[in-house]
This record gives sequence, structure tokens and C-alpha cells, in this order.
Amino acid sequence: MSDNKYLDEYSEDSFWTKARNFAQKAGYDVLEKALKLYYSATDDDTPKWAKTTIFAALGYFITPIDAIPDLTPAVGFSDDLGVLVAAAAAVVMHVKTEHSEKASEKLDHWFSKLD
Repeated sequence: MSDNKYLDEYSEDSFWTKARNFAQKAGYDVLEKALKLYYSATDDDTPKWAKTTIFAALGYFITPIDAIPDLTPAVGFSDDLGVLVAAAAAVVMHVKTEHSEKASEKLDHWFSKLD
């Protein structure tokens, strides 16, 4: 993955639009990783190199043209999950408990509305 290519795809508005509109299709696991990374990237304590890694991964998540199109049934978000997991592994020391808690709260809110 070319960091710069997908880093340019990232915008906060696009992230929230994709996350909200595709919550059910992407599933809990994909969105949990994306939200934890997002909250970590918006934390002032997270170093620039980690933010760059995170925003590139989130850019990949946002872009509609990726290895497996997101609208492909059953596997459309598997490549996104792989990229998000790799980014999370690279920056794991900068994902705080508070980031996980915020992600869980947001997911609980979104998924309770889908039931």
C-alpha cells in the first residue's frame, strides 16, 4: 500500500460518511478498528508518524476503489479489515483505553439503531 496514495484519500467528512453509511455492511469488527484508529489519530499525544500511518489506512477504508470492492457480498470489507489491522499493529502503543471506549460507545449507538 502506498501511504501517500491513500493518505490523500482521507478526509474527516469522508471518514464519518463512510462509517455511518456502511456500518451494517462493514460490520462491527471493521468499524471498531477504524474508530479506534480514528480516535488515536485525533489525540494530540499520538506522534506524527503514527497519525500518517493511521490516516493512510483510513484513506484506504474510505476509497471506493480498492482490492475488493466494498459492495461485494460477504468479502467486500475483508481487505479494508486487513489494512486496518496492519495499521493498528503498527501503532498499537498509541491506541489508548479511552480510544477503545469512545469506539465502543459510538458502535453501541450505531448498532442499537440497526436492530
